[in-house]
Amino acid sequence: MKYVLCLLLALVAGGNSLAKVAGDPDLKNFPEGYAPKEIGAKLGRHFIPGKHFLHDGKWIHYAEVCTWLGALRYAQVAGDDELIGMLEKRFEPLLKEEKAYLPIKNHVDLNMFGCLPLELYRITKNQKYYDLGMPYADTQWQLPADASDREKEWAQKGFSWQTRLWIDDMFMITIVQSQAYRVTGNKEYINRAAKEMVHYLDELQCENGLFYHAPDVPFYWARGNGWMAAGMAELLKALPKNSPERKRILKGYLTMMNSLKEYQGENGMWNQLVDQPDCWPETSGSAMFAYAIITGVKQGWLPKKEYAPVARKAWLALVPYINEQGDVTEVCVGTNKKNDKQYYYDRPRIAGDYHGQAPYLWCVTALME
Repeated sequence: MKYVLCLLLALVAGGNSLAKVAGDPDLKNFPEGYAPKEIGAKLGRHFIPGKHFLHDGKWIHYAEVCTWLGALRYAQVAGDDELIGMLEKRFEPLLKEEKAYLPIKNHVDLNMFGCLPLELYRITKNQKYYDLGMPYADTQWQLPADASDREKEWAQKGFSWQTRLWIDDMFMITIVQSQAYRVTGNKEYINRAAKEMVHYLDELQCENGLFYHAPDVPFYWARGNGWMAAGMAELLKALPKNSPERKRILKGYLTMMNSLKEYQGENGMWNQLVDQPDCWPETSGSAMFAYAIITGVKQGWLPKKEYAPVARKAWLALVPYINEQGDVTEVCVGTNKKNDKQYYYDRPRIAGDYHGQAPYLWCVTALME
């Protein structure tokens, strides 16, 4: 009850104080309790004793990978060597007694695991992390012997055989390929990720810049769109300025950001269905959008005067959804597509799900960079 009361005070009564600073274009100075470093330390350390989140009960889930990666990146920008050590120590069992939890390499949601050991390699230069991570990037383009005809068609066109044309893929594929490019300097990795992104944009982006959950499910689900927003931001950060694909990807990104600016609620959040004003504010998608916008402002892709207030307003709205335990609340549970609008309204909301913890940490890092 105490947490609920605090949240209500922050969102309602707190409007008087926060409203005055929400429109401030400064992304450095925040009110007490909202400092990115403070939030990052809280969420990053909260992750350490957390239980594994497993895909099909077998392998480390992509949402846990995203949270782990977010905590590592926060720790680096904060200069928190102690937390880096704690995060690496948590990883060590995956090389030994928990080795069975290492994802197999046959799906975008599983191959993306490679971004995590590659981040550890970037930090430590320990070869064992490189050797573990790189096969996840490589096998995403290596056609398996038992590939289906459809998978063979994708490969023949130069795309990943794991292509599905689900918008989630544009984070899952780009994050591991970008990481492989960062650690090797081999442009093959970033170029094929860029080509893949352009294809997804051409096939799936609507005129307003947003994305249906699937071609046969015409609803703008927040977290699905969040994966695309964050994926474009991640890719653009790594993509060389002279890439022939950069102009098209930047156009898709800017179109989406303009639409998100228009759909941001007065409360600073975005709703579970982005374009439905009577739907509930959802934290994971909102945090992904905030991350993409913060990154755009910091990188100079978005006009600071126009978009920094959007990012600031979002961050001030997001923080009160963290409860006393360090769990992000109001996170939509894992959601498959369904051509039923009410289905999205009725999805359960939970606290502490890694789908929500991760993008909060991404925001923290982006604000501190």
